[in-house]
Amino acid sequence: MLDKYRLTPSATLAITAKAKQLSSLGKKIVSFAAGQPDFDTPLAIKEATKKALDEGFTKYTESSGIPELKKVLVDKLKQKNKLIYEAEQIIVSNGAKQILFEAIMCLADKGDEVIIKAPYWVSYPDMVKVAGGKSVFINDWDDLDKSLSAKTKVLIINSPSNPTGEIIDRSGLEKIAQIIKNYPDLRVLSDECYDCFYYGGQKPVSFASLSAEVYQKTLTINSFSKTFAMTGWRLGYGAGPKELIKAMSALQDQISSNPSSFSQKGALVAWEKAGDFPETMRREFTKRRKLMVEKLNQIQGIKAVLPDGAFYVWANISRITKDDQGFCTKLLEEGGVAVIPGTPFGGPGFIRLSFATSTEQIEAGVELIKKFTEKNYG
Repeated sequence: MLDKYRLTPSATLAITAKAKQLSSLGKKIVSFAAGQPDFDTPLAIKEATKKALDEGFTKYTESSGIPELKKVLVDKLKQKNKLIYEAEQIIVSNGAKQILFEAIMCLADKGDEVIIKAPYWVSYPDMVKVAGGKSVFINDWDDLDKSLSAKTKVLIINSPSNPTGEIIDRSGLEKIAQIIKNYPDLRVLSDECYDCFYYGGQKPVSFASLSAEVYQKTLTINSFSKTFAMTGWRLGYGAGPKELIKAMSALQDQISSNPSSFSQKGALVAWEKAGDFPETMRREFTKRRKLMVEKLNQIQGIKAVLPDGAFYVWANISRITKDDQGFCTKLLEEGGVAVIPGTPFGGPGFIRLSFATSTEQIEAGVELIKKFTEKNYG
């Protein structure tokens, strides 16, 4: 299958797996690789899940999610994102990754074009490959207009961005909306999985909230993974046009039947009983973000800027080496630090570091990076 589609295994998962392997062999590893909060899932969510298990809620559920959870999500999207949806416009799945995959499969046929801004989340291009489509990469939103064509079927927006932390402000989103106005068949996938993590006062805006016209062509995608430290629970959701949700639900019927039954029961209470949890993480990440950037910028040859959102630092190492992938492999094996190379994200010469870890780990890990670069590239 990989040969047929020439797919690339996830760089993030590969580096994380390698780090775990080395750790299991007794090597001390500091990991800035995986994109997951180091916080535990809130107790209220775990208790609701345990209750569901004790009550035997372990069977198949409705394919696109239980009605009670869809109602909770309708309320959440209204309150937090200023978006009005009906339950029929909601789909719940095994993580936002499955939502994205199903949407691309339903919207892009062979030869259709999908516009992706670089740097991008590593999975987008391979999802397009499986659908038979063609990824069209742009480096700046100013390039969007000249990249559109009659073959363009999908535009992917990721704000806050993985890997850069970029947040597109309202005026930037409105500019995008104006540009795509003359393409009625174009659909937008707005990946908003990091919308609770923003710094410097610029709160993310949901693309679908801009206007009725934009709303009709946008699928809003989010998850519980980052927001409530539930990465292993595999629970994401999408909201959009009824006809698209219907098609995605039919596809999900054949892929995975339904999302985990008891995970859905836990998610039911997330916003009601742990609604302040994302803000608790955001306050802590604000401090860690500043610490990591300051420490990295003390290393000769590395340039890091404060991200607007998410929980990653996108650092330029091109003055040290152009081979970011070789740098990351050697850093892990010899320096004991796991970071992700920029090339798989469409950003050669960069590395991605997660600051969703303790301040002690940040200080220790960046010090190891400094020693490694001085020894090998000084």
